[in-house]
Amino acid sequence: MTTFPPHIHVYTVGGAVRDRLLGLPVQDRDYVVVGATPEEMAALGFRPVGRDFPVFLHPDSHEEYALARTERKTARGYRGFRVFSSSEVTLEEDLKRRDLTVNAMAEDERGHLVDPYGGRVDLDARVLRHVSPAFSEDPVRILRVARFAARFAGFRIAPETIELMRKMVRDGEVDALVPERVWQELARGLMEATPSRMFVVLRECGALAKLLPELDGLFGVPQPAEHHPEIDTGVHTLMAVDSAAAMGRSLPVRVAALLHDLGKGTTPPEAWPRHHGHEARSVALARAVCERLRAPAECRDLAILVARDHGNVHRAGELRPATVLELLERTDSFRRPERFAEFLQACEADFRGRGGHETRPYPQSPLLARALSAARGVDAGAVAARVGPEDIPAAIRSARLAAVVNALGKTR
Repeated sequence: MTTFPPHIHVYTVGGAVRDRLLGLPVQDRDYVVVGATPEEMAALGFRPVGRDFPVFLHPDSHEEYALARTERKTARGYRGFRVFSSSEVTLEEDLKRRDLTVNAMAEDERGHLVDPYGGRVDLDARVLRHVSPAFSEDPVRILRVARFAARFAGFRIAPETIELMRKMVRDGEVDALVPERVWQELARGLMEATPSRMFVVLRECGALAKLLPELDGLFGVPQPAEHHPEIDTGVHTLMAVDSAAAMGRSLPVRVAALLHDLGKGTTPPEAWPRHHGHEARSVALARAVCERLRAPAECRDLAILVARDHGNVHRAGELRPATVLELLERTDSFRRPERFAEFLQACEADFRGRGGHETRPYPQSPLLARALSAARGVDAGAVAARVGPEDIPAAIRSARLAAVVNALGKTR
């Protein structure tokens, strides 16, 4: 156990304090060290790892300890800061640079709460409020607030914080965000309990139109009420994402649910509420969004598959066996059965993301899973041994089709 000299004080800060007060499990602990120099930390056995400001790893636990610091804005964007750290920086000065009051609390070595900016009051009132006007200096904070709204569904954002976020968008701060950082925050928000709230907040402050105009363009676009009682395409999309979250689905599934209907935003208004051919347009837009945000390949590829074929999955009970086999081939399900399972999960989230469909059965998923299992059960080697080399592909396909016919016959 490391013993600090009397003039050095260590505080637990940020999310660990917030979550403990909320009665939530504490995943990670961050520490701020007040009164120390980098040389003193090194002498105590801490290993420096910070590139932009002094951060050290504890010699035993390997947890991060950061020296108290302040920041000064020097240029537009989230990278335009100059960091100042010294043994003279106080805890209150360090906490003041943080984003929200609920994240600007600390606990000392004895567990006493240090709360100079009213974080405990806002926590009890379930309010997300910025600490100081310095909030506007970092556009990533817009994304972080939206993400916290998705995590803490019972919290509201203070009106003055939303207004400050709107001003940041108007001032062009969001335009300075790099794609990788946008993706990082969006991906984390998608994995929260109620991801729709992230996009509602981004839309409310005007950032969604800047960061994801393809998604923003879905709001106000109607769909046929007989299939979509919620009517609005944007509302349906957020319901689909929340359905994927409620079912505990992976990030690629949630991304696919978010992007599956983007083509409906490009349907000419005179064609509303129908959206013929939106699937092909959705494919192109989903690919473009994922490439622009530098999304991982597994997210991009699943989003494209779902955008292209979610309608066929919904109609699975009506498809001919040959069409079902074509769907299995087109989705590369024989080589990637795990991805095909996620493909079906995203389509189910789309189905359940409609008014009144939340608890309805979705037999399409087990039907297609059964068809794939039967087709994959064909012994390709045994089939190949019975025919000439030039006939092998057709023979294997014929055997798979027969297996699909048999599997579907048991469910129709």
